[in-house]
Amino acid sequence: MSLKIDQDHSRFRGIVKGRIRQNLRKYISQGELIGRKGKDLVSIPIPQIDIPRFRFGDKQQGGAGQGDGDPGDPVGGEEGDAEQGSGKAGDSAGEHVLEVDVTLDELAAILGEELELPDIMDKGKSKIINEKERYTGIRRIGPESLRHFRRTYREAMKRQIAMGAYSKDKPVVVPIPDDKRYRSWRTEAEPVANAVIVYMMDVSGSMGDEQKEIVRIESFWIDAWLSRQYKGLESRFIIHDAVAREVDRETFFHTRESGGTMISSAYKLCAQLIDDHYPPDEWNIYPFHFSDGDNWSMDDTLSCVELMKQKLLPRVNMFAYGQVESPYGSGQFIKDLRDHFGKDERVVVSEIRDKDAIVGSIKDFLGKGK
Repeated sequence: MSLKIDQDHSRFRGIVKGRIRQNLRKYISQGELIGRKGKDLVSIPIPQIDIPRFRFGDKQQGGAGQGDGDPGDPVGGEEGDAEQGSGKAGDSAGEHVLEVDVTLDELAAILGEELELPDIMDKGKSKIINEKERYTGIRRIGPESLRHFRRTYREAMKRQIAMGAYSKDKPVVVPIPDDKRYRSWRTEAEPVANAVIVYMMDVSGSMGDEQKEIVRIESFWIDAWLSRQYKGLESRFIIHDAVAREVDRETFFHTRESGGTMISSAYKLCAQLIDDHYPPDEWNIYPFHFSDGDNWSMDDTLSCVELMKQKLLPRVNMFAYGQVESPYGSGQFIKDLRDHFGKDERVVVSEIRDKDAIVGSIKDFLGKGK
């Protein structure tokens, strides 16, 4: 019975994952999904999965299956009148919505499969140590949960053959306590691949709520995928207009700012964070910058180019720039990056016109496996 339940549950989870995969682009572009996030689970509404169940009617209703009945009685109760009822007839099926809990790791796996994202080869090991148990041999004592079945019965058979108690016509092997063998293990310490994402966002007057919502949604899915690739993932947040400052996650996604734009201020602060906290030989470093592409001047853009060449690119896995379309921004910065770094594989740029473009942007950023 337990095996059948496990099979049914596995089949149901397969159906759920299939429905999620069919509607993945819709889920990714909806900010409501992030609001459903718990500690490790996300509740997702899955349409058109009807769970079979018994329904019991009231007693003494009549109809087939209740009492003797008469010829002509309707099956399931009294015959209804086509003209009764307040609703009008329709030609579409009713929608059955079931909310299911899916782990973030499962969502990240589905995202990776759909976008064909490659696994990331880490470039360094952090100072964080992970303890891992490894089975190394066999011993005579141990818990029953680690008893080695084949080795136990081999010892029992050797003993019975040596004693002349084994018969090949009746091959019955009965282990005694001295025959039992158990797996042995030891705990090994190993450094864990670690990563940091430095999110930078332009919060000048041209970046409105819609643009920030796009950044929020895309950042959530980037976090989900990279968390699956690395056991430890840190996120740092920088906002900038003419001046950059580090903030917490809540401020990053909900701040309302205005003013001019000097992108170099964010790049300088990002380089300082790496200098102070994240040695490149121990950390996988991912700066992500989101802006509408409107910078204060060409001189500041050239400063950004020099900062990237001298301070950032030699130390990061990848530098990602996402340009969110805004009716007020010039959109020039992405063109300047392409002019200067068009052949540099460490620099990945993406244009994000609206929420529907988020999926393609994630593919642009993570599709190279860096």
